[in-house]
Amino acid sequence: MKISCIQMDMEFCQPDKNFEKAKMLIEKATEDRVDVIVLPEMWNTGFFPVENLEALCDVNGQRVKSEIGALAKQYNVNIVAGSIANLCGDKVYNTAYVFDRKGDCIAEYNKTHLFTPMKEHEFFEKGSHFCKFTLDGNLCGIIICYDVRFPELTRSMTVDGLDYLFIVSQWPNVRIPHLRVLTQARAIENQMFVVCCNSCGTAGETAYGGNSAIINPWGETLVLAGENEEIITAECDSSILRNIRKTINVFADRRAEIYKLK
Repeated sequence: MKISCIQMDMEFCQPDKNFEKAKMLIEKATEDRVDVIVLPEMWNTGFFPVENLEALCDVNGQRVKSEIGALAKQYNVNIVAGSIANLCGDKVYNTAYVFDRKGDCIAEYNKTHLFTPMKEHEFFEKGSHFCKFTLDGNLCGIIICYDVRFPELTRSMTVDGLDYLFIVSQWPNVRIPHLRVLTQARAIENQMFVVCCNSCGTAGETAYGGNSAIINPWGETLVLAGENEEIITAECDSSILRNIRKTINVFADRRAEIYKLK
């Protein structure tokens, strides 16, 4: 699959402007005839408004489904539409959406690990399940930002097979070295492609560090972004998946009977 990550610099608390920018950048990415386009975490508001949060949210993802889903259909492209501040009833979630080439929403995922150092848990509800889906015959999963620090979540998704893991994030500049190591480790230990789409710029008082990357199952970085807004693209050769799993079959050699995760 040919994949593009949109490393977006969104405007804090400006969903209308961010929707217009996201759509413009998606249209630009389609010029490269890609199969999948990826947006970062919380691109509709930035991470994250405390005041008037509910008023700034998408409601049940309706706007994302209408506007981003329409672009997926128009350009016949799969879109991993990052995540947004999403109001469901009286609760706010950090929700990721995935659209296929027909514009249908084929997956939704609520962030399961909320970032307590920034008090995300005081304003958002936790998700309760992981998320897997298929794009062009490839088995995929998605996690959001802080989730990558919990390898038990990713391994729970991969034990039955996963070809691509999409990580959408607003990872701060100060901890970019952690992001680089963690994404590479998830690719190597689970023998899959990792596609990390991070944001850049500032939201509130926090500076976000870019460095979006597409990493192959050997842990090799196929393409790496800088610190500013840009679109990065890489061609992912799925035959690597079969070769590496024959060479080093870590899933066949697992000792599940002795693992005590609770």
